[in-house]
Amino acid sequence: MVRLTGKTLGILASLTLTPLAMAPDAAAEEIGCVSTVFKMLGPDHKICIEAFDDPKVSGVTCHLTRPRTGGLSGMVGLAEDPSDSSIACRQVGPIDILEDFDPGETVFSERRSILFKKLSVRRFLDKKRNVLIYLVISDKLIEGSPKHSVSSVPIMPWRSE
Repeated sequence: MVRLTGKTLGILASLTLTPLAMAPDAAAEEIGCVSTVFKMLGPDHKICIEAFDDPKVSGVTCHLTRPRTGGLSGMVGLAEDPSDSSIACRQVGPIDILEDFDPGETVFSERRSILFKKLSVRRFLDKKRNVLIYLVISDKLIEGSPKHSVSSVPIMPWRSE
């Protein structure tokens, strides 16, 4: 008979629920990649640029850059990508908040290793300054990462000509 401790049950639950928690709220569109390290076998290491629109705030697009590990482990999906990332969000049309959202709500997330590591973009609203703030962070289930990047989008009137 196998006895499961509370810690073991917690790990099993997190493994079961992790794919659900990491489903992206916004879909990213790849803009392009540049190779940073040549790999003889498998794809090169790269830095890729992707764009996504905020699903709850129309008129805002974010561009996210992050490294992708190449080689054989990257090719088969077993590599752990670095935690580095950068984000730039801009007003691309009239800004309209389509739905209420909680501070720090996840707008976009992506798995960065086979287990436990994900990258996520969180949204905040600074009501006093009328600014949307987007924070990209890298999380690990066991241990967090201080690597992050932030972008602000002032909510301004949009002139159509």
